Amino acid sequence: MAAERGGCALEAVPLPPEVRESLAELELELSEGDITQKGYEKKRAKLLARYIPLIQGVDPSLQAENRVPGSSQATAGVSKQQKSRSTNSRDERFRSDVHTEAVQAALAKYKERKMPMPSKRRSVLVHSSVETYTPPENHSAPPDVTTGLVEYLHHECPQVASVRGVPRGYSSSILETADGVPVNSRVSSKIQQLLNTLKRPKRPPLKEFFVDDFEELLEVQQPDPNQPKPEGNQVNVLKGEPLGVVTNWPPSLLAALERWGTTQSKAPCLTALDTTGKAIYTLTYGKLWSRSLKLAYTLLNKLTTKNEPLLKPGDRVALVFPNSDPVMFMVAFYGCLLAELIPVPIEVPLTRKDAGSQQIGFLLGSCGVTLALTTDACQKGLPKAQTGEVVTFKGWPRLIWFVIDGKHLAKPAKDWHPQVRDASAEIAYIEYKTSKEGSTVGITVSHASMLAHCHALTQACGYSEAETLTNVLDFKREAGLWHGVLTSVMNRMHVISIPYALMKVNPLSWIQKVCSYKARVAVVKSRDMHWSLLAQRDQRDVSLSSLRMLIVADGANPWSISSCDAFLNVFQSRGLRPEVICPCASSSEALTVAIRRPSELGGPPPGKAVLSMNCLSFGVIRVDTEEKLSVLTVQDVGQIMPGASMCVVKVDGTPYLCKADEVGEICVNSGATGTAYFGLLGITKNVFEAIPVTAAGIPVSDQPFTRTGLLGFVGPDYLVFVVGKLDGLMTVSGRRHNADDVVATALAVEPMKFVYRGR
Repeated sequence: MAAERGGCALEAVPLPPEVRESLAELELELSEGDITQKGYEKKRAKLLARYIPLIQGVDPSLQAENRVPGSSQATAGVSKQQKSRSTNSRDERFRSDVHTEAVQAALAKYKERKMPMPSKRRSVLVHSSVETYTPPENHSAPPDVTTGLVEYLHHECPQVASVRGVPRGYSSSILETADGVPVNSRVSSKIQQLLNTLKRPKRPPLKEFFVDDFEELLEVQQPDPNQPKPEGNQVNVLKGEPLGVVTNWPPSLLAALERWGTTQSKAPCLTALDTTGKAIYTLTYGKLWSRSLKLAYTLLNKLTTKNEPLLKPGDRVALVFPNSDPVMFMVAFYGCLLAELIPVPIEVPLTRKDAGSQQIGFLLGSCGVTLALTTDACQKGLPKAQTGEVVTFKGWPRLIWFVIDGKHLAKPAKDWHPQVRDASAEIAYIEYKTSKEGSTVGITVSHASMLAHCHALTQACGYSEAETLTNVLDFKREAGLWHGVLTSVMNRMHVISIPYALMKVNPLSWIQKVCSYKARVAVVKSRDMHWSLLAQRDQRDVSLSSLRMLIVADGANPWSISSCDAFLNVFQSRGLRPEVICPCASSSEALTVAIRRPSELGGPPPGKAVLSMNCLSFGVIRVDTEEKLSVLTVQDVGQIMPGASMCVVKVDGTPYLCKADEVGEICVNSGATGTAYFGLLGITKNVFEAIPVTAAGIPVSDQPFTRTGLLGFVGPDYLVFVVGKLDGLMTVSGRRHNADDVVATALAVEPMKFVYRGR
């Protein structure tokens, strides 16, 4: 009886919801045997300690008042604000006039006693609040779940009753609560519903996520004993053809530029087009040399801060040029090289808070960039501050913007001449790369690597002087830069640069320029071939018979084969020969990894592999038939580059050599690769200084290899096949899947019939 009186007195006190929740959880722990009776009483006393004075001072009349609805006179002193607060805080379904009146009477009594007002917050565990409930007058009417539950909570005292097991001696209709009070089974069934809710797992505190609980760890996935396993022999290091000795080969790329700029000054170097396809300017080798000299002289001698030169050799400089202006980019790039500065080509920032440019800003900050080169037209399009200066983009360092248009450049002094050195291990330029996590890193390429890469590409592609090349790619990075800006100058080639804006308006523009300029080489992506297929019906008087090499820069992607096959089917009747299509594989770290050679250059016949995707998910190569749906058809990307060595290593852990029928990461040892991630020594060692080992743990070479991030294998005739990229690798239940396969699957569906735009 004392416990009952104390509990009923407790009922009259407006305990905070969190205290009531804690009491309910305590009751539950006691009922389930998680704590002892003594522990329960101790914790309960601690929870109620601050409210004991209030409980002891409760007037018996107040307890009765709380049990029986008060008269309407008790509501006279309640303000309109309290009425609104009471009525608005409950659901309309569980309110009646009697109920409201009783609540207002109780609140008025609380106000007279100067006790704390009930909290407006509701417990998520108890559907109806104890303070705002009054039993209905007609107790004989069958109550609903909520009414019965709250009626029990008021009359039997505990905030949330935990039901124990039924002891012997009690009938089936009587259960015992945690406080030892017998209750009717009809009411206790409602309590059981509440208990079931309480038993649902709650989210653990944040710190518990970082505590290893071995009993609760997920069971380790056991390998399927029937899964396919590689059975071939270990593949040794594959060596490419040696680099040929070229008579009178320039000792550096700048030496080649100086030669052509002074001896072949009238020869065309680069032709830029506008968005209508019209040639707006042709840069000659003489103009490229003279403008680059002016820029180099200006950067070193005319830019000062506090009477000190702003730049010194080895400093990094940002190149900010749109994809529609290859001429000024080329001048800026070679001007920096002549000034012994390190160009860092980046994209033009779109807005002040552009998410992509924030990562670029982080790269610029880590490179210590303080100067950005651009054109007058590009600078006018950048966001401006109230002072009229270019704003500081979010995440970017503070930059000085310098416009390199002719009127801003100074004529070099007669006694000034740049130092055109031989290729060395010093950094030539930094190419940015965005990883799958969104972070941006800078890959350094030395002067020696740049020269060796130009040499290897010249030999693999059979480039010769005065050839015309059509470049559809971004000229600031990767294959667009390697072929259209660097190797082209080494061989005095003429590049026709197709801007991306023109391709969107006229997807056939690059084919038209190949036809009109009688281009011998074109550098494209599979998307460009796909777009031209959709528009080819509009024009039939084009010929691709002049092409000896159509380089598909993304030939390593699994969907490129469908574009290549479809393009050949349509344009073979317009002069395109099958052997002309040359897919290649590359990465920002290893530069060009492999490229298919035309038959005239001694390349083997093209290869095609139909592979089981189920086996590929286990990293095993099994040839299948095209009739099945669960196959992946890939084309070769040719043979490895001249002067390079290549091997395939396991993806995870120590770089052990793979077996012949096993998929692994392709690694390359060559003088024509990137050298490091700028300023990131840790991941540089992992990627650029890998040491492949045999199954016995013996290093395959005393020279480090560069990880390419490409997943593949070596097939017949030493042809390289790529089935995915490390960045797109997804491991699910021990099986590997590649994000590129998802794209390939979507592209394999007829888009006009099944895939709707925007879905």
